[in-house]
Amino acid sequence: MGSYNIIYRFQLADNQTETVGLQLDENTLLLSDQYLANTPEWTKLRYKQCPNCPLKPKESPNCPVAKQLARHTDLFDKVQSFDKVKLVVKTSQRMTSQKTTAQKAISAFIGLIMASSGCPHTAPFRPMARFHLPLADEQETIYRAASMYLLAQYFKEKNNQPADWHLKGLKKIYQELSVVNQGIGGRLREATKTDSSLNAIVNLDMYTKVIPDMIEESLFEMQSLFENYLDLSDSNHDFRF
Repeated sequence: MGSYNIIYRFQLADNQTETVGLQLDENTLLLSDQYLANTPEWTKLRYKQCPNCPLKPKESPNCPVAKQLARHTDLFDKVQSFDKVKLVVKTSQRMTSQKTTAQKAISAFIGLIMASSGCPHTAPFRPMARFHLPLADEQETIYRAASMYLLAQYFKEKNNQPADWHLKGLKKIYQELSVVNQGIGGRLREATKTDSSLNAIVNLDMYTKVIPDMIEESLFEMQSLFENYLDLSDSNHDFRF
């Protein structure tokens, strides 16, 4: 079974370097389920379980997101939110490097873990994990999320399933994700000593709340980028989304 590897390297202000390798199954895009001794209480599914969680403790004793994040709490506690770090992210295709704040670097890291953790409400974002773009801005995130969702509709239609070309389902996905963000924030509040991971979750949730309301407006603004696909000579062309 092959894997898709993503390496995160955090260069901290004191020149200390923390490196984390994440292995995603190349078919399922799930993170490898490595053994974790003494699973903390805050990772248990029943501990502050998200109100929209469809999982059952008997079938899934641990919250998939919390179990994966529990491996990295020592890293989160080594920095405060606005500490300066240099983030380097490596895949087999490229290397991305940027100086930023600890909370933004950790936000990208946590977002990747959440998407590939096995949580049912983050599962729709697994394709974005495979084509991971750390530190994406708001416009890039909207473009990538909408493109991913519409490509999924193409595959659904090809498989004789009803397709949603108006992005209504994408808004619902983000609404469910916001509930998960709040739940994970509550767990990390108990698990960490610094504010870096908590503010990283806040940063993720900001996008989660903003994007559903901005999808139509932002995509309309991007329409000029696709002029070559449109018949602009037709004055009656309907540009509404």
